[in-house]
Amino acid sequence: MAKRMKEKTARIQANKDRRPRATAKYIRMSSTKANLVLGLIRGKDYNEAMAILMGTPKAASEVILKVLASAGANAENNLNMSKSDLFVAEAYANQGVTMKRWWPRSHGSADTILKRTCHITIVLDSHKAEAKAEKVEAKKAETKKAEVKAEESVAEKPAKTTTKKAATTVAKKPAAKTAKTTKGGEK
Repeated sequence: MAKRMKEKTARIQANKDRRPRATAKYIRMSSTKANLVLGLIRGKDYNEAMAILMGTPKAASEVILKVLASAGANAENNLNMSKSDLFVAEAYANQGVTMKRWWPRSHGSADTILKRTCHITIVLDSHKAEAKAEKVEAKKAETKKAEVKAEESVAEKPAKTTTKKAATTVAKKPAAKTAKTTKGGEK
């Protein structure tokens, strides 16, 4: 049966992504058409992305504009973030269910019509949160570099002595092999 459920749920909650997001499911267009428009706004500021979508003459831009506005509202209302500090961290469209329809053709045959759907997801992030994460990563990198340097300085002294021993043993072995071949005979 289920074991350690409380610990598992606590671990999942601790690792849960807390960035604001919005998803629109079963949108009646192909994911490739939606991804073309999502590529325009990926990495842009929230207000800049809204302006790009308003000026883009693609059918997907209208739906993506609604999803982006919903993600901004989620950030403002649920997480108390300012829209001016937000940028589009992730934007992707996954393939959804494909509806299959038939079109009659000559001689009683039929052609398949694939009516594709997609799931559009937009994840926003704050510039302030990104700057804090970069500072933490920089501090971790500095401490790792210091640890590596300390380990290298300690490890260099024994490494030099072992290389001298290895060189002397390698030099002795070929001499012993040559002596055996001359004793053995036919050369």
